[in-house]
Amino acid sequence: MSTVLDLSRVHFPVTTLGPGRRLGIWFQGCSIRCPGCISADTWGAGRRHTTVANLLAQVQPWLADADGVTISGGEPFDQPEALLELLRALRQLGQHDILVYSGYPLEQLAPVLADAEGLIDALVSDPYEQALPQSIALRGSDNQRLHLLTTVGRARFSGFERPLRAEEKALDLMLDEDGSVWMAGIPRRDDLLRLRALLREQGHQLQVSADTALRGPYEILRK
Repeated sequence: MSTVLDLSRVHFPVTTLGPGRRLGIWFQGCSIRCPGCISADTWGAGRRHTTVANLLAQVQPWLADADGVTISGGEPFDQPEALLELLRALRQLGQHDILVYSGYPLEQLAPVLADAEGLIDALVSDPYEQALPQSIALRGSDNQRLHLLTTVGRARFSGFERPLRAEEKALDLMLDEDGSVWMAGIPRRDDLLRLRALLREQGHQLQVSADTALRGPYEILRK
């Protein structure tokens, strides 16, 4: 029986979270809840329950055109059984590189990484720190570390151990069936708030997930 997965969303193509055209998979639920996180909508549980098998059936048509897979959230390692089943299946379905984002330090992930040996090519670890600079490729804050865990990871991601380039300050837009617009990527601080101000000047309304983190019930749940 396939493992139940609490899923936020999936999107293809994503061009801002690793090299090439990537399949993006966002887990739902996060116990870390970093202050200033722009993805506070992925903190709580229960956005969309599915199974790993159902998710794979949904994304398999995209995998033929994908250069790699990026798994983020939420916090993927809060659902270790589902994450491991997904990683094993992705390995069997193609030669895509796999990048995983986690807010946990690498050292805390050691037990799960031992079971995932050879399944994750590159891992970005450590919590987002709102007060720190945001100047390194693929990172939300400069304390975060990029770990190259396989030969494929070293070949595809070693070039990201460098400062963020101007052309990489971009975001992908995703449109849900209900009309919601999501952004994939690593925005600069206050990018979404500046966008909200611009849209309000034109008579439109925009609510970003950071609003909830700043004013709503998530505030008391932060660590």
